[in-house]
Amino acid sequence: MAKKSSSSTETKVNAKPFVFGKNNYRLMLISIGVVILGFILMMGDTDIYDFRKIVLAPIAVLLGFAIGFFAILCTPKRSE
Repeated sequence: MAKKSSSSTETKVNAKPFVFGKNNYRLMLISIGVVILGFILMMGDTDIYDFRKIVLAPIAVLLGFAIGFFAILCTPKRSE
């Protein structure tokens, strides 16, 4: 008795799709960039009560976290 095994059918059966789609990963990278930009805006030796440090930078960080949250919850479009 010879066993017939086709590797192409096995890979299709065993292949698991990625959890996230391409757009999800793109949004995650954008969110990481926005968070890093927010922390860069907080740096510096200028006045601690500067508009950039107490208003603009925290808004950028929160916006980055919101984009990351959206990227995780967004349903990827599956092509079948």
